[in-house]
Amino acid sequence: MKIAVTYENGGVFQHFGHSEQFKIYQVEEGNVVSSEVVETDGNGHGALAGFLKGMGVETLICGGIGGGARNALSEAGIQLYPGVSGDADQAVEALLKGTLSYNPDTMCSHHHEGEEHDCNHGGGSCHH
Repeated sequence: MKIAVTYENGGVFQHFGHSEQFKIYQVEEGNVVSSEVVETDGNGHGALAGFLKGMGVETLICGGIGGGARNALSEAGIQLYPGVSGDADQAVEALLKGTLSYNPDTMCSHHHEGEEHDCNHGGGSCHH
């Protein structure tokens, strides 16, 4: 099984559509056997679901995520754990143990270009 985490400086990056990196974990028999950080090469929002599916990812851990990206991930068959913050490695370990703290209702809604907004991501926020 492959698990991806939106990634920045060791932690869970808080805005899926702006992710520049994912950390991909290869899991066998409930244990991480390898991991690598991959660049998104400028892919954003909807294209990221296809990018992850193409890498064989089955599960995604992230911070905030918008409705369109949620739908794209669902269509790609990728299980989503949003609303997560903190250390990426610890988040994966918690998921494998069944103790991951996440918020299935975390949503980041976008507004008109240039308009600022705040969206709560379970302790973090993204500002536009």
